[in-house]
Amino acid sequence: MAKRMRLDKLLANMGFGTRSEVKRAVKQGRVTVDGKTAKDFGMTLDPEAADVKFDGEAVVYRETIYVMLNKPQGVVSATEDARDRTVIDLLDPDDRILEPFPVGRLDKDTEGLLLLTNDGKLAHELLSPRKHVPKTYEAVVRGDVDADDQAAFKRGVTLDDGYETMPAELTIGDKESRPDGIHSRIRLTIREGKFHQVKRMFEAVGKQVVYLKRVSMGPLRLDESLKLGDYRPLTEAELDELLTAHAGAGRNAQPT
Repeated sequence: MAKRMRLDKLLANMGFGTRSEVKRAVKQGRVTVDGKTAKDFGMTLDPEAADVKFDGEAVVYRETIYVMLNKPQGVVSATEDARDRTVIDLLDPDDRILEPFPVGRLDKDTEGLLLLTNDGKLAHELLSPRKHVPKTYEAVVRGDVDADDQAAFKRGVTLDDGYETMPAELTIGDKESRPDGIHSRIRLTIREGKFHQVKRMFEAVGKQVVYLKRVSMGPLRLDESLKLGDYRPLTEAELDELLTAHAGAGRNAQPT
């Protein structure tokens, strides 16, 4: 039996806007199915057989996957690697069939939020340097992180290669004394994705990151109930929020 799908879900999954945006587009008569103007955004169809057009552009069906992974240490953010286990290796075989890839990279020794998808358009929007998508990390830093560091990060610091970072938001948490000195817990939001950026920013102020975890990327926040190495599909609300913030606007948004 052929797989059937709602028209609005098909359009949203193929990157033509959020569910609410594509519903509005259908009401505006901008979508045709098999040569006829669609009247009902909730109609079901065979996405592989139906001739669907959005503003005259053919909608080519391709199954998509959006997965939130709580990446553990020791695993590399890649689709394949000759030496190390990859984040793709953590997926069940059925979830690998659609060939998802990690959106961006987390260092091998960094934990936390990683989005896996086969939606190239969304990945591009999230990774584009021009978009300045905020990414928030929690870390343990060897050294006494203080107000001077906050001020330096707010201005932007100069990395070891001479690059000056954009302003970043640094929040200082608890501190504890260990045999090798004071360790500070921090939370940092950056809007770039330079190589080893968080670690290099602290090195620029004479300190060292000893533990790093990403907790958010754009509007997507790590589900703290996910154990390290576990993953789950994005909820419809999470996906809609991502598409609204980074993919829906611009391509298909129309004045109302």
